Amino acid sequence: MPTITVSDTKKQLAAGKPAPVFVLTGPDEREKSELASSFGDLVEPELRAFNVERVYGGDTTAPAIVDAARTLPMMADRRIVVVLQADRLLNPKKRGGDDGEEGAGDLEVLVDYLGSPERQTVLVFVLPPPEPGGDPRRKHDLLPLPGNTRVTKALAKAATIVSCGEFGGTREVGRWLEARAREAGLSVDRDAANRIMELAGGDPAKFKTDVERVLTFAAGDDRVTVDHVEAAIVAHEVSRDDWAIVRALEGRQPAAALRELRMRLEAGDTAYGILGQIGYAVRTPPPRGRFPPERLPAAIDAIFRTDVALKSSGGDPRVLLERLIVELCA
Repeated sequence: MPTITVSDTKKQLAAGKPAPVFVLTGPDEREKSELASSFGDLVEPELRAFNVERVYGGDTTAPAIVDAARTLPMMADRRIVVVLQADRLLNPKKRGGDDGEEGAGDLEVLVDYLGSPERQTVLVFVLPPPEPGGDPRRKHDLLPLPGNTRVTKALAKAATIVSCGEFGGTREVGRWLEARAREAGLSVDRDAANRIMELAGGDPAKFKTDVERVLTFAAGDDRVTVDHVEAAIVAHEVSRDDWAIVRALEGRQPAAALRELRMRLEAGDTAYGILGQIGYAVRTPPPRGRFPPERLPAAIDAIFRTDVALKSSGGDPRVLLERLIVELCA
C-alpha cells in the first residue's frame, strides 16, 4: 500500500499509468476536489459521459460501486469511478450499522473487489482527514476508518493513498511558496515567508489560502513583504469556527490554538468566556467530549489555576490564556 504525494499522483495521471485504486484524504478539501476531478482527464472529453462516474457514499451501496467498477469502458481505455464522501459508505457506524465485522454487511463484495481490482478501471475514494485523537483502533494514520473491519484492511492493502494538503517539512513549504510566487511574477522576502507560515499555525489549507490572499494583495509590486502579509491576513483575519480553540487543544496543536485565541480576543470575546468554553469541553464526558481521559486531571487543575488568576487580577488575561493553552497541549 504506497502513500504518495499529490504531485506524484499528477505525474501518474500525466503518464497515463494510474494505479487501479486510490484514496484521497488529508485536510485540504479544495485540493482533494481538484485532484478527484483530474482523474476524468484520463478519458477523452467526448467519452466522459459514458466512462466517468461520480457518486456520493451516502447515496450508493458497495454492490453498486463494484458493478460500476466492473463495467468495461465504452470506446475508451479506462473507466473512472469516483466515490465522494466515501466514509459514509466505508464506515459501518456512519451507515447505521455496528462498529464491527457484523456491521460490514454488503461491504464484503467491495472487499472481494479490492483483492482483485479491474485493471481498466480507476476507482477513487475521497475521504476526510482523520480526527486528532480519534478512533484508537485506526490502523493507518491517513485513513479515518475503524481499523478492525475487513474493508479497511483491504483498502489499506490495495489502495494508493494520497494525502492532500500536507507538506513534508519547512523546506518543502518554502519551496511551494516560492514556486507559487514565481507563477504570480513575484519574489517573497524571507521574513514575509516566515510570517505566513507562522500565521498558518501548521494548517496546510489555511497556509495555501493565505498565500493566495497575499499574492493577490501584492499584485503589481516586485516582491512580497511583511507589510503585505500583515495587511492581507492579520488585518482581516477573523475566526470562523467558535470551537476551533477546543479542537486544537484536543489535537495538541498549540500554534493553531494560540492563533484562534488571538483572533477571538481581537474580535471582542472575553477571556472569561473563552476559559469557560475550554472548561466545558474538558469536563464533558465521552462520547460528546473528546478530551483524552489521561490528560483530564492535569487539564482541570490548569483551568482552575487560570480561573483563580483571572478573578484575582493575577496577570494579563491574554498571557494567562496563552500559558494555559501551552500547558494543555504539552
